Amino acid sequence: MNAPLHALTGLLQRSERTLDAVIQPIVFLGMAALIGVITLQIVSRVFFTAVGWTEEVARFLLIWITFLGATLAYQRARHIAVTFVVEALPLRVAQLARVAAVLIALGFLVALIVIGYRYMQMQSFQHSASLRLSMTYVYAVMPISAAIMAWYALVDVFELIAKGPRASDTGNAEEPPV
Repeated sequence: MNAPLHALTGLLQRSERTLDAVIQPIVFLGMAALIGVITLQIVSRVFFTAVGWTEEVARFLLIWITFLGATLAYQRARHIAVTFVVEALPLRVAQLARVAAVLIALGFLVALIVIGYRYMQMQSFQHSASLRLSMTYVYAVMPISAAIMAWYALVDVFELIAKGPRASDTGNAEEPPV
């Protein structure tokens, strides 16, 4: 691998690790908040009068955790994949198949960014029932997470091209250093 391509790949990998370092605690805090809100909901229903906003907050937290967690799974190559066909191909053809698969995923993610943004704008006039929160904030996670995954896919394409035909995968299956 030549020096400029190696430097670019290293920079892109650092950007992935930085995004991961930001998203991971957000998902963790979201899970902790979800547990707290659901616990409050259960306790208040059993011992007191039910707190009205807990169900709504729990739902919104679950939506955000799901989408942001999907970005972490994508970065680590943990989504479901059927790889036995690609692994049986000659090295150069396997590399091309991997690049094509990532480019198809990138196309889907770009479409999801556009569709998610449009949907977010369409729902901007709505407000949640209990909190009166604009639904724009709830639906914003769709284009945000799609953009993050698109960035990861773009980095994967660069890594696959930089590694050449001997690349077994994009290297995302490994945990980033802590």
